[in-house]
Amino acid sequence: MDEDAVRDRLRTVDDPELGDDIVSLGLVNDISVDDDTVEVDLALGAPYSPTESDMAAEIRQVLVDEGLEPELSASIPDRDDLASEDQVLPNVKNVIAVSSGKGGVGKSTLSVNLAAGLSQLGARVGLFDADVYGPNVPRMVDADEPPMTTEEETLVPPEKYGVKLMSMAFLTGEDDPVIWRGPMVHKVITQLTEDVEWGHLDYLIIDLPPGTGDTQLTMLQTMPVTGSVIVTTPQDVALDDARKGLEMFAKHDTVVLGIAENMSTFSCPDCGGEHDIFGSGGGEEFAETHEMPFLGSVPLDPAVREGGDGGKPTVLEDDSSTGDAFRTITENVANNTGIVHRRGISQSRQSGAVTPDR
Repeated sequence: MDEDAVRDRLRTVDDPELGDDIVSLGLVNDISVDDDTVEVDLALGAPYSPTESDMAAEIRQVLVDEGLEPELSASIPDRDDLASEDQVLPNVKNVIAVSSGKGGVGKSTLSVNLAAGLSQLGARVGLFDADVYGPNVPRMVDADEPPMTTEEETLVPPEKYGVKLMSMAFLTGEDDPVIWRGPMVHKVITQLTEDVEWGHLDYLIIDLPPGTGDTQLTMLQTMPVTGSVIVTTPQDVALDDARKGLEMFAKHDTVVLGIAENMSTFSCPDCGGEHDIFGSGGGEEFAETHEMPFLGSVPLDPAVREGGDGGKPTVLEDDSSTGDAFRTITENVANNTGIVHRRGISQSRQSGAVTPDR
């Protein structure tokens, strides 16, 4: 079987989210045939995304059915609008910013569980606690080991639950307040990004501070953010502030991967009833109104607080419905990250900005 025949067989594999076959969409970078071994490089950019994993499994099965031995790889070719000699974080495939319009909605909780959930799927993950005024991620993962320093004076982040960690909490005293103006925030964010030995990562999760201030602007202006996640609760006050986050990302042409709702229905362990303490369905309705993906909702569960205080993310609890809720959000974030890449490559190839190797 030659390259053209393999390409024809791959036309039977559809991208379930883009609605066409992978060859027509331009998602096949290269095909190499050597006897019964076929090497296929695919334009898939969200490692361990359930959708992309299923697509790869289907591609492998199609080739095996033809008596071939498939060897699959994945890469995202440089697009003209993304190419840069001085690219920040060149070894990080995806930068995901987690944001909220206001404090107290569980943004850090979502960041920690998203990072741990992606690591649990098998991805290489980093978590950057960019909330310089109130860094608390180390407590939430029970990490008290400070970063090591190399001879080149770069920082080697500690690791917990398979996640590389960096936070201002490692660099300040436990009770020391952080009182900085904008230029200082810009400087420290840049240092904690570029002077850290992140290594090769599939995902770097950034826990932004609440609001739309200096830290958020610095991150969006200096880092290659793949997409953002907006965290809200069902109540109207939180939703009002979430709209500000949408506007901020829109002004910086940053894709919103979806809306995550925290603190939804509370299931009372004593009476067995369910109570909508902060309202009901507000996050999903907000996503629908603004034509954004809804990533899922997390119930108001004491186990989440216990996990945060005790340093073990709830997403790691196998027999937990709340853990299932975090896992659903994690998978949806990974899937939507893949859509961003695949749609971008497909559109670029159709316009001629990027061509397959063939």
